[in-house]
Amino acid sequence: MRQSQLLAPTLREAPADAEAISHQLLLRAGYIRQTAAGVYSYLPLGRRVLRKFEHVVREEMDLAGAQEVLLPAIQPTELWQRSGRYDLYGPELIRFHDRHKREFALGPTHEEVITTLVGGEVNSYRKLPVTMYQIQTKFRDERRPRFGLLRGREFLMKDAYSFDTDGDGLDRSYWNMYEAYRRIFTRMGLQFRAVEADPGSIGGEGGTHEFMALAAIGEDTIVSCSLCAYAANLEKAQSVTAHPSEDENIADMTGEEQSMTVCPPLTRLHTPNIRTIEQLKQAFGKATYQMIKTLIYVADGQPIAVVVRGDHEVNEIKVKNTLGAVELQLADAETTSRVTGAPVGFAGPIGLSIPVLVDEAVAGIKDALMGANEADYHYDHVVPTRDFTLERIGDYRNVREGDRCPRCEGELRFSKGIEVGHIFKLGTKYSETLAATFLDAAGKEQLMVMGCYGIGISRLLSATIEQHHDENGIIWPLAIAPYQVHLVPVSAKDAEQTKLTEHLYKWLRQHHVDVLLDDRDERLGVKLKDADLIGIPLRIVVGKDAVNGLVELKERSSRDKQMVTVEEACSYIRAALEQVQS
Repeated sequence: MRQSQLLAPTLREAPADAEAISHQLLLRAGYIRQTAAGVYSYLPLGRRVLRKFEHVVREEMDLAGAQEVLLPAIQPTELWQRSGRYDLYGPELIRFHDRHKREFALGPTHEEVITTLVGGEVNSYRKLPVTMYQIQTKFRDERRPRFGLLRGREFLMKDAYSFDTDGDGLDRSYWNMYEAYRRIFTRMGLQFRAVEADPGSIGGEGGTHEFMALAAIGEDTIVSCSLCAYAANLEKAQSVTAHPSEDENIADMTGEEQSMTVCPPLTRLHTPNIRTIEQLKQAFGKATYQMIKTLIYVADGQPIAVVVRGDHEVNEIKVKNTLGAVELQLADAETTSRVTGAPVGFAGPIGLSIPVLVDEAVAGIKDALMGANEADYHYDHVVPTRDFTLERIGDYRNVREGDRCPRCEGELRFSKGIEVGHIFKLGTKYSETLAATFLDAAGKEQLMVMGCYGIGISRLLSATIEQHHDENGIIWPLAIAPYQVHLVPVSAKDAEQTKLTEHLYKWLRQHHVDVLLDDRDERLGVKLKDADLIGIPLRIVVGKDAVNGLVELKERSSRDKQMVTVEEACSYIRAALEQVQS
């Protein structure tokens, strides 16, 4: 491609509302333009990168035995009502009515459509297992689109779906896809982690893993062990419960002294206008881990209480999953007052008539301070095992950095990541509600066992740039760059430079190298600045040494330049491409 003919309008400054580095560079380098909030047009460079991503994904999906299909973007909402997700998905599901008043939705995902399709076409165990995938635009009415392509209303996605006869078959399909994802992201040059995750609105009966590209801008927190391979997102992560109050209060006592230690009786304290954990700490000198906080929530319209240690935070996803709730939100002041008999800041589990979920870390406290369900009063010397009912103990909190790993003696560490892929074991969640059945070898009707597997193709543009950039622009890995070689002549008026440039351009194209020739009538400084901004991985500058058959060769990822012969440059490029393709 000749750059004079390429629509790639570069900007010297990024728009003020572009927060993420990737968003700024995609706009400045002429890859995308915003059409509306969360909706983007892909210019030629952006589309070429998308096609490179798609190529890698298709190769690995085909290698994994998946078959490509194309499903409709417009879906009848009665399918979503049958699956039970119509209300669950909420306002993010973009709905509309056709001229016949029939309601449709723009597909954010395709479990309902593919399950109905396969259920109608496959009726025997002899036709299973089968895995199908598509690459298609999805739609989601995000409340707050942000960070460019990382959170948009319209995005390109690869979604795949496996159908098996039993759980063992699903396990094989799931781990087959897991390995395919590892190959895909490795080929793309991403630094990533596969972490245990919560299935969210997709649902399912078994495991799920997110593939996270490591990036400081990431909205997800990755929890990983310092010693073993354990990794999970914050919503799913677990840790070994520690009881620092015990350790610090009685660590210096002998075993006999510890066994004789008895907490004083429950004491009611007058605490006027003292509502927060920090205020209690200042007033009474107790550590936050020696306090108990009770938060009132409304789950599907019913009030509940969640009790955690003062230094811990409630994990609302774990609470929702425990209750099987569709909606969970903090109660307002009026609801809190009605169910506890006290204003916000004085709630406690003693005497509550609503369901009370107690985090397992609370049960180990020996001497705590907590709300008394009365304005301006708290209880001191609380022993949970003595003073209130522990009927619903579980893991209802976020882990903290430094907690002990649930699988070994290591410590948990936090990092940030961008979700670029997610795989799920759906089990029979959709096949049961949408009647996707088959006849087994005995002629008995059985439910298909499903898995689903997604990759955010358009999101990968941003995730890759977050990892691959410098102060001058994008640095594309060779496998997914819009062009592999950027050919830059210094002067179009120099006959020797022009002759050598055209020779190189012809040779590269004949050898199927994606090459961009900067034939614009611009100063060299402008050309090189644009070249760095666009981020093509290999650059050849043809200058005054063209008369001697020499060119300047440079990798975008390096500051080093070298003068080489044309033959050496061609050999270098060929070897680099062979390495990527191997």
